[in-house]
Amino acid sequence: VAYEQEGVFIHSSCGKNDDQDSLIPGVLRVIEKENEVIVDWRPLDDTLDTSNILCAGKDSSSVVEWTQAPKEKCFRGADRPSSYEAEWDMVTTVSFKKKPHSNGDATTHANGESKWSFLFSLTDLKSIKQNKEGMGWSYLVFCLKDDVKLPALHFHHGDSKLLIKCLEKHVVLNESPQDKRILLVNSQNKSLSQSFENLFDEPSYGLLQKLKKDPYTVTMGRFSKVTNYIFDSFRLSDPSTQRRPPSEMADFLNDAIPGLKINQQEEPGFEVITRIDLGKQPEVSRREPVSAEEWAKNMDSEGRILNVDYIKRLIFKGGLSYALRKEAWKFLLGYFPWNSTKEERANLQKRKTDEYFRMKLQWKSVSEEQEKRNSRLRDYRSLIEKDVNRTDRTNKFYEGEDNPGLILLHDILMTYCMYDFDLGYVQGMSDLLSPVLYVMENEVDAFWCFVSYMDQMHQNFEEQMQGMKTQLIQLSTLLRLLDSGFCSYLESQDSGYLYFCFRWLLIRFKREFSFQDILRLWEVMWTELPCQNFHLLLCCAILESEKQQIMDKHYGFNEILKHINELSMKIDVEYILCKAEAISMQMMNCKELPQAVSEILGIESSSVTPDSDTGEDESGAVLSCPTSLYQSISPPVIAANGTRDSTQQMSDTQSLTPA
Repeated sequence: VAYEQEGVFIHSSCGKNDDQDSLIPGVLRVIEKENEVIVDWRPLDDTLDTSNILCAGKDSSSVVEWTQAPKEKCFRGADRPSSYEAEWDMVTTVSFKKKPHSNGDATTHANGESKWSFLFSLTDLKSIKQNKEGMGWSYLVFCLKDDVKLPALHFHHGDSKLLIKCLEKHVVLNESPQDKRILLVNSQNKSLSQSFENLFDEPSYGLLQKLKKDPYTVTMGRFSKVTNYIFDSFRLSDPSTQRRPPSEMADFLNDAIPGLKINQQEEPGFEVITRIDLGKQPEVSRREPVSAEEWAKNMDSEGRILNVDYIKRLIFKGGLSYALRKEAWKFLLGYFPWNSTKEERANLQKRKTDEYFRMKLQWKSVSEEQEKRNSRLRDYRSLIEKDVNRTDRTNKFYEGEDNPGLILLHDILMTYCMYDFDLGYVQGMSDLLSPVLYVMENEVDAFWCFVSYMDQMHQNFEEQMQGMKTQLIQLSTLLRLLDSGFCSYLESQDSGYLYFCFRWLLIRFKREFSFQDILRLWEVMWTELPCQNFHLLLCCAILESEKQQIMDKHYGFNEILKHINELSMKIDVEYILCKAEAISMQMMNCKELPQAVSEILGIESSSVTPDSDTGEDESGAVLSCPTSLYQSISPPVIAANGTRDSTQQMSDTQSLTPA
């Protein structure tokens, strides 16, 4: 809290007498968050009615039981494995009811907030109107960019000078030429921030800080609004000043992730990738999705998977049928052990149900007063609510504002904060959860699958971003081997840092493909075939597919960024999977694969491969290549160009006898 002032009143004109205002006392705060600054005013009545707090007790089985309020509803998942979970339904009813305001003017809404409460981000502030000096109490009127005027705030205790001083740390306030009482928000003098205004289509206050502090939010939220006129805004405050060079913009973006060096020649410990002939990319085809019948035939009488490698190969080559996803994803994500029996899995679910609801109870039972003293929990809740409201509503599971799917999304993410309080919630996690919850249709199963997924992805969300740095460097290494000419072109256009791939890597392409396509893409990646870091080869496949247009049309920094961003929802998932698989085969069949690439892909070699300077293979090393992946299944249904071959029949995959 950067500023806090009590005795700030709203003078409501709803008094009993027409000539008398009704005074509503409140507290005004300026709150500095990680990626924005919030101005918040709320009335001074936050008392709890303790008579309405729901009480808890424990029975002999130690399962917490709650008495449900008569009018409260709790959402029951669409798919309950047993009645056991019903014992935990009461957890969703824990609530605290606030006393209604005694002042009839400040009526309380159903959610407990006064109708007069408001908060806004400084990015939305357009101007501030002040009163004339010597004319009664000092007051301010905030005007937002959508021309909404908030109620006047009257400072009964002191004046507004300290508030203005606090705001000036974050925005530049200039007197309006027409009216000296009006302060206009203007950031023209903040040249670095101003230079990116068109790039991110956002008011420029604090943008430099925001990009450096939270590149996740900036990259995911603002790169979707790139315009053709980035460089037009890259000027000093004087429009006639000469433009800054594009390299300066590239340096700025590169600095946003401290320590990121894409050029391996400047990075100690990296070998120089010389030009190596990888040979022609092989033709690759895909098969139909794995059916429930195929899955069942590979299970024994107790429910064990007989041949895990065989099943994974089938999934890699064709994905899963919709009906099978709910069960198979639990295995792919590691929630269910591959060698478990049906009975063992039922017992596991029962234990995990207990564990989940005990964690959920931790945050459900926190009162508003307690939450006020827990800034981290408050911040987590605020971020989660914001992200859940932005959830993709293109499928019915998440349609509508009060959709049960959205409620569960919120509850699972809050419970994850209890599970991993150190990491907590970081923007982007909801993107990873929403498809999982959609497939599971069950709160507990979705949570534990999400936990397993986050075990794979947590490095992307860590504060130091080491995971993202490593992946961008690895991607550059692979792309340089695949096409050094294209890499050189990107570097010549100040795009060699591949920052435009940040969102792809952060949330595993979630915003690049349609909702149904991402289900297919993720389940293929979860097989961990045909090599480590297959998602990096998917990036290479997309970039290589766009190489010709980028180079033929001589795209510069701005055009490359805009073009890559506009690929969202236009990428053919089957074609890219074919192409990425072909690239993996191409690299794994190469006898002179650099050691750095071998390590990225997890390919074992009998000894060290090419000399880093000359590119000569002095050791005669032979790479182990998992060719069985391509030899054991031969169902070419979808060709590498994405078209279906109706004349080509699938080979009898059932002839492969499970182990």
